[in-house]
Amino acid sequence: MTLAAVFLGILGAVLIPYFLFVVRPEDEAQRKLRKRLKKTIRLESERSSLVKQEGRLSAIPFVDLLLANSMRLVRPIQRLIEQSGYSMNVGTFVLASMCAAAIPMAVVLWVTRSMVLGMIVGAITVWAPFLWVRYARSKRLWKFEEQFPEAIDLIARALRAGHTLPTGLLMAADELDAPIGTVFRVLYDRQNFGEPIADALRDFADRTPLLDAKFFATAVLTQREAGGNLAEVLDNLSSVIRERFKVKRQVRVVSAHGRITGWILVGLPPALAFVLSLINNEHMRLLWEDPVGIRMIYVAVVLELIGALAIKKLVNIEY
Repeated sequence: MTLAAVFLGILGAVLIPYFLFVVRPEDEAQRKLRKRLKKTIRLESERSSLVKQEGRLSAIPFVDLLLANSMRLVRPIQRLIEQSGYSMNVGTFVLASMCAAAIPMAVVLWVTRSMVLGMIVGAITVWAPFLWVRYARSKRLWKFEEQFPEAIDLIARALRAGHTLPTGLLMAADELDAPIGTVFRVLYDRQNFGEPIADALRDFADRTPLLDAKFFATAVLTQREAGGNLAEVLDNLSSVIRERFKVKRQVRVVSAHGRITGWILVGLPPALAFVLSLINNEHMRLLWEDPVGIRMIYVAVVLELIGALAIKKLVNIEY
């Protein structure tokens, strides 16, 4: 009994100080560490929720996976949609193209009972969404090019006032309307969130398929490497862009007659065929029921395409 009491007393004399001065401080340190880790994990999850996720190519998982595996073909379409200013994804664009081909093809099959003619019409109308998005892109770039000298002048004035280049970019993003304000907002945000200004400018030149944008990026990058008066360089660049834009407007005025003629010559034959089919279907039926008429349609479509390309080549003047 005495030995047991002595053993328990010695064990208590050893374990109690060990618990008080070793185990308890370690447990307290572990508790504080776990508490800090929980806060860190919570902050990281909140921060990750604020990060913009990569846009999906389609709302349908199977289509999104299929398009993601064909990025070499999808990337130009995605860049075209971005440059047009539309918010649709690639899957919506593909669906619109399929509908643009299927609906006219079904109408032609119902009217003419000719599968070949329906496939020809579908092959032509499938390009309608692409042409519409490309037209929106051209219109947006035209407006961007018209606003670009004003943005460059604003940045040059900010530099003369003693502001830095990022501040000038922010002023251009805040003061100017879309699309120029939106593009400069993206440029400012990219460099503001840590991307080197040189990489942000190169990305700006890649996303904006205009020679003037490449001039601007090259001028700023050259000044940052070699030095010089950037405000004066931007003033000269603004003057050059304005002169080029005047020449572009003069070219559009001179080539307006040719462009209108091209649209009329391309659109008149199918419009006339559609109207005649409604007015006198029996008369037009001979054109796609007789073998000679079908060959004539093939030849007419080929000549239409050749004529459209020739007119476009004539009125599209490089400057």
